[in-house]
Amino acid sequence: MSQTKRPNIGAQSPSLKAVPFFTQLSEAELDLLRSLASEKHYPKNAVVLTEGEMGDSLYMIQSGKVKVFIGDEEGREIILKILGPGAFFGEMSMIDKQPRSASVTTIEASTFQVLTHAAFERCVEQEPRIANMVMQILAQRVREADRKIGTLALMDVYGRVASTLLELAVVTNGKLVVGEKLSQQDLANMVGASREMVNRILKDLTDRGCISIESKSITIINREFPPSL
Repeated sequence: MSQTKRPNIGAQSPSLKAVPFFTQLSEAELDLLRSLASEKHYPKNAVVLTEGEMGDSLYMIQSGKVKVFIGDEEGREIILKILGPGAFFGEMSMIDKQPRSASVTTIEASTFQVLTHAAFERCVEQEPRIANMVMQILAQRVREADRKIGTLALMDVYGRVASTLLELAVVTNGKLVVGEKLSQQDLANMVGASREMVNRILKDLTDRGCISIESKSITIINREFPPSL
């Protein structure tokens, strides 16, 4: 179960300022958002949103991580994104109040700032330029979706695995490390393939000296991945 409370207006500046929606806002504009947002807490492995349910709220991640995915009646799923602090989800239903297009569950205990459709409308009425920022972010999300669709449609599984590893990689202590500790099943769910196929590809990349794997942590040694098995 989640817990909800109203935030202290002066206390939440760092969390909202880290969200892409709000990086360009003044402190006065942020104060307006803080006064209208609520704070929710969820434990690990909790369902936050369910695909197909009605919704009208934007969730901004203050702490923790979530998995955004779509699934079918047989329990199969494709992971669309893994999001952490400063990211957000639920923006489409906040705007059009239509059913959720994906499900979201927590990977870690998480805290969110939640902005409802009614609260968002009040923000736009008082600070119209917030609407322009929303349109820019939505355009960016559409571009990301188009790129992902192109990757799934035009690349084989090997290419999709390689592309996903590079997309998730961040520099840590001078090394290029995949920022999420993914199981082979997680990675398979992200690229739309079987766990067995992903296992073969990861083993091949390891044997070729492109990556190293230790305790689910993947380090990229050579960014120039071979084209296929």
